[in-house]
Amino acid sequence: MRFVATLIGPAPGSLTETQLGDARRALSSLGAHAGGGEWLAEGEAADLIFGDLDPDQADAAIRRALDGAAIDCIAQPLQHRRKRLLIADMESTIIEQEMLDEIADLKGIKPQIAAITARAMNGEIDFAGALNARVALLAGLPESDIDALARRITFTPGAVALVRTMRANGARTLLVSGGFTLFADQVAAALGFDFVSANVLEFAGPPGKRVLTGKVVPPIRDRADKLNRLTEQAGRHRIPLTETIAVGDGANDVPMLLAAGLGVAFHAKPAVKEAVRARIDHAGLAALLYAQGYSAGDFVG
Repeated sequence: MRFVATLIGPAPGSLTETQLGDARRALSSLGAHAGGGEWLAEGEAADLIFGDLDPDQADAAIRRALDGAAIDCIAQPLQHRRKRLLIADMESTIIEQEMLDEIADLKGIKPQIAAITARAMNGEIDFAGALNARVALLAGLPESDIDALARRITFTPGAVALVRTMRANGARTLLVSGGFTLFADQVAAALGFDFVSANVLEFAGPPGKRVLTGKVVPPIRDRADKLNRLTEQAGRHRIPLTETIAVGDGANDVPMLLAAGLGVAFHAKPAVKEAVRARIDHAGLAALLYAQGYSAGDFVG
């Protein structure tokens, strides 16, 4: 079987021929017979084709050879490299914010809520319990004020290209969030996701004056829901799991990351990095396109 290691820098000019040579020699020293390298984006992303070496070993060898440089590496089989289904977490992955923390900012308790969010995303406390506890602290906030927070949303670099390029090449795209439909529906529409799953906040009161009750409408969209969405949508569209790619940053993403053909921990919490082999620590979401063999000239949007 043939394998590929994709090296990705965080910006144009960040990946050098010298680093490619170091990575190639690291693979060859282990008997992997690495090829010469092929640029996907000059000075930013390149492929090294190799064989006869487990991808985990290849990944570790390349990272050692790069000696702490801000270069990401994803090693995987060449077969089924181009994926037919993308499933992506939303907050701190597709978008740069944690929107529950932004809602908390309206009440002046963002630091307290953000601390709970960080612990939940690192798997230190139960996700559903932490979600309910945080939302309860926000009871009474006007729906109109929460709606307005959508203006704070910024897309992670590479998010637009990732979704639109995969869709243009026939892939199905899913947005799955432990956050809320108020924001997830807008993000999905803006980027062109085919499917969205998120939690629903409960409001009460007359039209135009509704306020947050402090509750989430059941069921809670947690790690089990994300995994179920992956397997359900893959099955419905007859896509083998080997031809799926998942990306996320939090502990509630781990099951779907482990189940996907390629699961990528993106600028992830420590517990997620420990659980998932493939990770992006430096580059943006375009790295997931390079990992599938797309060149910069293939990008859409």
